[in-house]
Amino acid sequence: MPRKLNIPYPVIVEGKYDAIKLSSVMEGQIITTDGFGVFNQKEKLSLIRALSQRSPVIVLTDSDGAGKLIRSHITSAVPTDRLIQLYIPRIKGKEKRKEQPSAEGTLGVEGMECGLLRDLLAPYEDEAALRRAAENPLSKTDFFIDGLSGGENSTARRDALAAKLNLPCGMTANALLAAVRLLCTYEEYLALVGRAGE
Repeated sequence: MPRKLNIPYPVIVEGKYDAIKLSSVMEGQIITTDGFGVFNQKEKLSLIRALSQRSPVIVLTDSDGAGKLIRSHITSAVPTDRLIQLYIPRIKGKEKRKEQPSAEGTLGVEGMECGLLRDLLAPYEDEAALRRAAENPLSKTDFFIDGLSGGENSTARRDALAAKLNLPCGMTANALLAAVRLLCTYEEYLALVGRAGE
């Protein structure tokens, strides 16, 4: 089995089955739009915007009408020069887990062959950038030490940190931790919470 690609840029797909398929060929951050959920979830769109300020974001939605609408919604919210638009071919068929084909009778990301997905993503592999992200030691312990989780004022502290990073308020500790690890170096995080120089 070929090794997984190391993709340092967040990859946006529609649903969890797309994410599962993609994770079989790549290591890195995969974000789902929950189908049309991204139209109603301000938190999700704010996260995508914030991520795009730090690195390009890869958009890989299905090639049907719904996929085009979701792609268009993301494209209208993020500067074009921060987006990497990848497209799967329109292939007639039905995913194995589904009883019926999609409305347009075409396969989505989850129905694509692994080799095709690897070929699409391979030009964007950057092992050095991914290694830097993997080496970021920011953890749940830091969040606890800094009062961002496990305390009576943790929600307010998380909201304050989120505001500094242009993220929405109300994020869970786990969601905020995942975003901060992508958006900040450990040193930048320490400066934001007032622990710089440690």
